[in-house]
Amino acid sequence: MGTAPAKPRAWQRMLSGRRLDLLDPDPADIEIEDIAHGLARVARWNGQTSGEHAFSVAQHSMLVEQITGRLMATAAVPASPRWQLAALLHDAPEYVVGDLISPFKAAIGYDYKAFELRLLSAIHRRFELPDDTPGPVARLIKQADGLAAYYEATNLAGFAVEEAVAIFGKPTALSDWQPTGLVPVATAQAQAGFLARFGALTRVDVVESGGWP
Repeated sequence: MGTAPAKPRAWQRMLSGRRLDLLDPDPADIEIEDIAHGLARVARWNGQTSGEHAFSVAQHSMLVEQITGRLMATAAVPASPRWQLAALLHDAPEYVVGDLISPFKAAIGYDYKAFELRLLSAIHRRFELPDDTPGPVARLIKQADGLAAYYEATNLAGFAVEEAVAIFGKPTALSDWQPTGLVPVATAQAQAGFLARFGALTRVDVVESGGWP
């Protein structure tokens, strides 16, 4: 009898020294510094954006968190550092799997989405967020994600307003408000900004309430 073929390696070594098993991720192997490092080096829109630098997923994540906070002020969802952290981390799995554009995700199908959600669940557990974000909050983050895509598309990715509205919807919820942070920056700046925002959100919670509200 021949020997069974070796299972393919499913872990990735991080610069922190952690080994993250992508098929069975352990929250203990997840570090925010690794997430920030990876997301700052992943380009949105497959790099098809204007500017000297790529617009990174780290910048996109900060934009979504910014919009989520803005929407919370007008929605029936109380503002909370906990849920803004969930918004900041909404694309965190991309620090190891990259940012696949939506048409490619649709072509790959459900298995990829399940894989991505498994990673996101481990990330949530690592940072004391619930596995399942409450429905109203999840819908708000999804809305913020779509609005971020609209602003990125029209400001950076060459979309006409009419084309962006047809694909991503019109940002009526924010009226004439314009987000900040739509200028692509160098990798180190994006990484530092993401870590600073993470630190601000987690410190606010610890100082003000001693735990998640």
